[in-house]
Amino acid sequence: MMIVLKPIRTISRTIGAALAATFIAVAVAHARAPAVYIDEGGVFSKAWEYAVDGYDVVAYQGLDENAAPVAGEDAYTATYKGVQWRFSTQENLDAFNADPARYAPAYGGYCAWAMARGQLAKGDPAAWYVHGGTLYLNVNKRIQRRWLSDLENEIAAGDENWPGALDSR
Repeated sequence: MMIVLKPIRTISRTIGAALAATFIAVAVAHARAPAVYIDEGGVFSKAWEYAVDGYDVVAYQGLDENAAPVAGEDAYTATYKGVQWRFSTQENLDAFNADPARYAPAYGGYCAWAMARGQLAKGDPAAWYVHGGTLYLNVNKRIQRRWLSDLENEIAAGDENWPGALDSR
């Protein structure tokens, strides 16, 4: 049996490359989630081009509790936090541009119930609730009912976890 020794330089290059690849993989795996939820789409869902799937976040403020959200239009768009937002009227676009933080959904549009648990889940524009002037989204109506059953504690927990939960992705 013959043992072939590789030069130290080849071994150190191989180890260095393996360490670099491992570091990159870990960095990508721990990349921060975007501050505003955008659905990248997949096998069972279409991608969202706009924040809140293109619904008018200003319009939520005047809706009755169980009303359907108002779709925005391509004629009225703004960019905030690197994401496109749509509005149904010029007035709503102007209101958003004057104070986007007032109208953008809590937790970047991620599910408020999940955020209360330090987790990230998509927010559904149809499972919405406005409390204290803040728009909250939940993953669905069933989860929203659970979230509403202990609203103040859920919001307090969500506020405590935001935006740190973005690092847990």
